[in-house]
Formats: sequence, structure tokens, C-alpha cells
Amino acid sequence: MDHLATASLPSLWDEVSGTQPDPDLWVVVATLVAALVVVVPHRPWRIARNAITIAHEGGHGLVALLTGRTLTGITLHSDTSGLTVSRGKPTGVGMILTAVAGYTAPPLLGLGGAALLAAGRITLLLWLATALLVALLVMVRNAYGVLTVVLTGGTFVLVSWLAGPQVQAAFAYAVVWFLLLGGVRPAFELQAKRSRGGAGDSDADQLARLTHAPAGVWFFLFHAVSLCALVGGGRWLLEL
Repeated sequence: MDHLATASLPSLWDEVSGTQPDPDLWVVVATLVAALVVVVPHRPWRIARNAITIAHEGGHGLVALLTGRTLTGITLHSDTSGLTVSRGKPTGVGMILTAVAGYTAPPLLGLGGAALLAAGRITLLLWLATALLVALLVMVRNAYGVLTVVLTGGTFVLVSWLAGPQVQAAFAYAVVWFLLLGGVRPAFELQAKRSRGGAGDSDADQLARLTHAPAGVWFFLFHAVSLCALVGGGRWLLEL
């Protein structure tokens, strides 16, 4: 919002933590369509998938820290792959949860975002997303990764500070729809790649080695989380 720069801290907090009116249903549906246009066709998805990779690797990093591991760094590559490196015990619950967090992070972030939007917390969602991106930026260790995170975070900052309420609402809904829809596709892509003999050291394969449960079990978990998040988040966004 354009007046936040001159607001006092108490009034700024009121702006961030307060509620905003829900957008019209046509805006919600239009942002859903826009997200589908980005996620479903191959060409726009190749670019937009970078944002899903940011959430994926950020999920690994956050859970690594929460489980007591030492986060060494995160790299994001132009082919939309990424790598999160942490130090700690190579087996056990902490390592398992860290491995699980990658493919589940984008849809769960989308579900959390949908809950905030359903509660009318549009500004809070934008500021939380910006804070998470700033925290992630500290741990990124390559130039391309820094560029993608800065561009993504800069977009959130510009919308949060300069855009009006209607634009903020449309942007927030588009982002959440993108996370919910975009969170579904990567696990299916990985499963297809593995069926062709590729991605032999994927998160699912690492989990299989850590737990002695087949990789298919972990793919089922990834699919279940992403699809349930899409259904639940979609109901909140559409107020069904």
C-alpha cells in the first residue's frame, strides 16, 4: 500500500495484521484461470517452475533447521533443479522430514496462503511471503539463485508497497492458486522421469534408502499432500 512508507510502527502493524475485504468472485476465478495458463502449458511452466523450486528448496532448508540440522546452503539452477545441503546425522527422523519437505512445501504453502486469504489477511500474506524470501536469500549460494529470489521477492515488495487493495488481492490469489496447482505437477514429472530411467537420486529414492519403504510409497505421499491441499485450498478460495 502506497502510504505504508510514512506510517508509524503501530499503524503499520495494524495495516499488516488487519483484514481486507474479499475480492469479487470473478477475480478469484480469473486468477485461477491465470494460474492454470501458467501451470498447464509446457512453455510458461518451464519459467514459472523456478518459483516452485524456490518453495521446494526452501521447504528442505526450513525443516532442516527446525529438526536441528545445520543448513549449509541452497543452490537454484536455470533448469529449475535445486539443491539444499545440510549437515547433521545422515539418518533418522530429522533427515527423513527434511527429505519429505521438498515436494510437500509448495502445496502446503499454498494451503496456508488459502487459509490466510479466507480469513481476509491479504496484506499479511504478502509480507510473510516477502519475509520468507528474504530469509531464503541469505542461504542461496549461486548467482542464478540470488537473481531468481531477488526478482521474486522484489515483486512481492512492489505489490505490497505500491499497489492498491484490488491489485494486491488479485496478486495474492494468483500466487496461492499457482502454489496449489503448481505443487501438483512436479511429483508427476519426477515419477515420469524415473519411469524412463532418470532421476535415480530423487527425494523419493533418498527416502526409500532412509526408511526402507519403496519409493512408490513416498510418491503416494507427495501426490496425496498436493491433491488434498489443492482441494482444501480451492474450497477456501472459492468459499465452497
